[in-house]
Amino acid sequence: MSSLPSVGITCHPTQGGSGIVATELGLALARSGCEVHFISSALPMRLTGTEDCCRRVDFHRVEAPTYPVFQHPPYTLSLATKLCEVAQAHDLDILHAHYAIPHAASAFLACEMLGDKAPRTVTTLHGTDITLVGQEPSFFPITRFVIDRSDAVTAVSEFLRDETESVFGVTRDIEVIPNFVDVERFRPREDAEQRARFASPDEKLLVHASNYRKVKNVSAVVEVFARVAERLPCRLLLMGDGPELATADRHAVALGVEDRVIHLGRVDRLEELLPLADLLLLPSRHESFGLVALEALACGTPVVATNRGGTREFLISGEHGFLCDPEDVEGMAAAALRLLENPDFHRRCAEAGRRRAVTDFTAEKVVARYLALYERLLADR
Repeated sequence: MSSLPSVGITCHPTQGGSGIVATELGLALARSGCEVHFISSALPMRLTGTEDCCRRVDFHRVEAPTYPVFQHPPYTLSLATKLCEVAQAHDLDILHAHYAIPHAASAFLACEMLGDKAPRTVTTLHGTDITLVGQEPSFFPITRFVIDRSDAVTAVSEFLRDETESVFGVTRDIEVIPNFVDVERFRPREDAEQRARFASPDEKLLVHASNYRKVKNVSAVVEVFARVAERLPCRLLLMGDGPELATADRHAVALGVEDRVIHLGRVDRLEELLPLADLLLLPSRHESFGLVALEALACGTPVVATNRGGTREFLISGEHGFLCDPEDVEGMAAAALRLLENPDFHRRCAEAGRRRAVTDFTAEKVVARYLALYERLLADR
């Protein structure tokens, strides 16, 4: 391939790992010299339009018009039309769909419309598109179909690749390309003034960040925090929003810790807050990767995370924090206390976590793998 490819990226614009990774990938590709076009219903999270590479980044909004005969706007069809338009107008080489439904389905339709002029398609599987949404009877056949029809398929962890092969009976090659972190943005830093907004110097600060779906197990977050609070003065900082946030609030009231829980809602600059924390709690019922845990490690913040899923592929229990059964609240609380009550051990875990992120999960290393994949696809063409 004589020049860098032009890439169209479609993703969910809301909070959640798939949209964040898609946005960070697009920005990193643009910094590498690629022309990047984001196609979505709204500006993706972490895309502000003020990036240093913005001359090579464009955003195309998908409009899903209402019509009386439709009970719900047919977004999948509107997205397919917009993908087709952008591919034609900007001579895209690659259409990269993040999250199988509806993005890979829309990409397939767009390429069918474009015929011989269609770009090559890459589908990246992120997690719940396979473990939850894709297994719904209404979506199972089309999820399997678009996986088979994509020119290339990647998964963010070995766990997710294996789950896809097992559940959908997929025999095609699925390349594992892990998530990554910008280690210059997500790095250890001290900001006593900022930290004082949330906790006093004698208090420990625990954090949780997610989209608050059932899989995030937010009741366990509060229960672990309550047990830690019995032994140590501490505060819990909840970042993000979603349907289970009210459940967390009810648990906090029931356990008598509501006055120690702070809500921030959606946070666009997580890198400014994660370094302030003493510990990240991520007790999900499963994580296909667990991006926020990697971002915490890059910030020098140890993690107590679920042992179910892809977190095991980058977080070593006892070295960067702990991996625990998400149903074992007592075990997670004990792990948290072991970190918080032993400053030397906490420091060693913080330093080791930072080294792990910098050594193996930088944007430079992982984005190079996507570029190599694009190059192979275009060479085959």
